[in-house]
Amino acid sequence: MTGDSTAGEDETVVRRDRFSGGPAREFLSSLAGDSRIFAADLAVDQAHVVMLTEQRIISDEEAGDILSALAAVETAGHSELPDGEDVHEAIESAVIDRVGPDGGKMHTARSRNDEVAACIRYRLREDLLEAAETTLALREALIEAAAEHTETLMPGYTHLQPAQPITVGHFLMSYASTVARDTARLLDAYDRTNESPLGGAAFAGTPFDIDRERTAELLGFDSVVDNSMDASSARDFLAEATSALAIHATTLSGLAEDIIIFANKGFLDLSDDYSSTSSIMPQKKNPDTLELTRAVAGDATGELTGLLTTLKGLPRAYNRDLQRAHPHTFRAVDAVVEASSVAAGAVATATWNEERLAAEAGAGFSTATGIADLLAMAGLPFRTAHEVVALAAEESEQENTAVSAAILDAAAEEVLGDSLFEFVSEEAVTEALDPAQSVDSRDSQGGPAPEAVEATIAGARETLAVDSERLADEREALAAAESELASEVDDYV
Repeated sequence: MTGDSTAGEDETVVRRDRFSGGPAREFLSSLAGDSRIFAADLAVDQAHVVMLTEQRIISDEEAGDILSALAAVETAGHSELPDGEDVHEAIESAVIDRVGPDGGKMHTARSRNDEVAACIRYRLREDLLEAAETTLALREALIEAAAEHTETLMPGYTHLQPAQPITVGHFLMSYASTVARDTARLLDAYDRTNESPLGGAAFAGTPFDIDRERTAELLGFDSVVDNSMDASSARDFLAEATSALAIHATTLSGLAEDIIIFANKGFLDLSDDYSSTSSIMPQKKNPDTLELTRAVAGDATGELTGLLTTLKGLPRAYNRDLQRAHPHTFRAVDAVVEASSVAAGAVATATWNEERLAAEAGAGFSTATGIADLLAMAGLPFRTAHEVVALAAEESEQENTAVSAAILDAAAEEVLGDSLFEFVSEEAVTEALDPAQSVDSRDSQGGPAPEAVEATIAGARETLAVDSERLADEREALAAAESELASEVDDYV
């Protein structure tokens, strides 16, 4: 009979049982992998129930029973959940098992679609803050190491060939600058992740008088994703976060490669804590941790590719493909956070071989550009100066000797028909040939001269302090929201 409530409940059971078995059940289930968002789902459930109660959609007594049951589920843990397609269904089933059919009222005015999206965002924002924190630690390690080596000469390379002398401080700050942008990208991704989709329901909103701003507040979200279809189905925040992680992993890969090469050349010595030895060759000291760090770029890029391929061409609104989307991001987070921490430790504990570096700083006539610049500043067209120096380099290579003022003078006579010293003094040429003098002369903003590097370091420290404060503020805001939610729940339990 239509008005028979028992018959209605039986009908519900029949409908539920219709889709509860079959060979595809295990394939459909994400419950095992959902342990990562177990705590997030409980928080989302709590905030939703509190809001439903405040809006008089469910009673205080019903809210107390549901929230008490959720507390019991939390205490029991993810491993004790009943079977279900996912953690969301399993938690709801566990609540119903404890309080009866009224437990199902916790799902009023929402869908698993907006619930899932809220849980993913809730958890991912914590992961993004952790990832950003590891970039801060890496930047600090790079900055402090650079501050110790503002005057330590080293060879700079392009195409892995000696190019121009620089300093270790200048080299390290090049990575500190890049990692600072990695931090900014992660925090930007955090901003767009920290928006609440809850209340979008399946995708078309709900007729209930809900307060979406209230659930956003209780969960610590900065704002609400306005359009209900966008709220439930969009996963661009995952793509942005994974992209930021993959970019940072690429930065780490480059840093790791440079350190591996420098260790090979004897330019630096890695701490034993970040090295290993061979199982058969006892003399070996291998940069294994950095080789693995280098490889993480492949992991993160693979996860980004997998995610974008999953999202490509999906129609609005919700599709089950999305169940496969967020694990890509979470795997990328785990890999990149670990690699970033290792890179920071390796940089902080490495010892630079200053004598070896200084000896190699002028290798391959690396001061050639300085000579060309000197001639250009004396009035010669730079291209003509370049020709003079290139000829001198060729002649010194043929004679298997270092470039000298005399060789440069002979080259000038051949190219210009005049002595080099008609344009510049021999003393100036001798100074320009010296790697230390060459570095000192490059004192423009961002250059390798010690004073320029010191200015870069000062600016980097200021930016690091600002980003550190931003991170602390975000953590404080999340903690405050968590405390408010706990207080509201306590009022009903």
